[in-house]
Amino acid sequence: LKRLMKPLLDENEFLSKGGIRSISKVHQNGYSVNINGENFGLDYQPGESTSSLFGGNSNWRGPVWMPMNFLLVKALKQYCDYYKDDCLVEFPTGSGHLMMLREVSDEISRRLVSVFVPDENGHRPANDNYAVYRDDKYFKDLVLFYEYFHGDTARGVGASHQTGWTGVVAELINSISRIEKKTTSIMQKEIVSQ
Repeated sequence: LKRLMKPLLDENEFLSKGGIRSISKVHQNGYSVNINGENFGLDYQPGESTSSLFGGNSNWRGPVWMPMNFLLVKALKQYCDYYKDDCLVEFPTGSGHLMMLREVSDEISRRLVSVFVPDENGHRPANDNYAVYRDDKYFKDLVLFYEYFHGDTARGVGASHQTGWTGVVAELINSISRIEKKTTSIMQKEIVSQ
């Protein structure tokens, strides 16, 4: 598990500012294999496909997909329940900062939620490619649940009007809210006891 987590939590591979990519960024120059005289390959495509073969979307070739990330977040919490303190991993890889799997799960959740949250300039990463949703005062608070998200910028890609699976972000928002309330309560108790 620790060996699997190393590339998964590496910002030069799977970990992006908006969640976990579906293909490692190390494949941006492509990867191919020859099987029985036929070449098969793929390359990292963080957003729209570079080939019309896939109808304009990159079909899991690099973007962040909410349902995949949601399942990963849930799985890490279950692994933490099993391993307890025995499974600390570096987050992000190369930082020297060790975390329990539950904490890693929470950090990935925060990255996923951040896709929809306005930054210091009032722009939501999900809407960044669309001026009307980014800049227009009547539309900038409209939050669209895109099909998937760009693996580097976290902007929304694909369908934006029918992707119920992106709605699982609501459960992640709920989870983060509970964590932050619990943390605030603990800090208040410590201040009062001092």
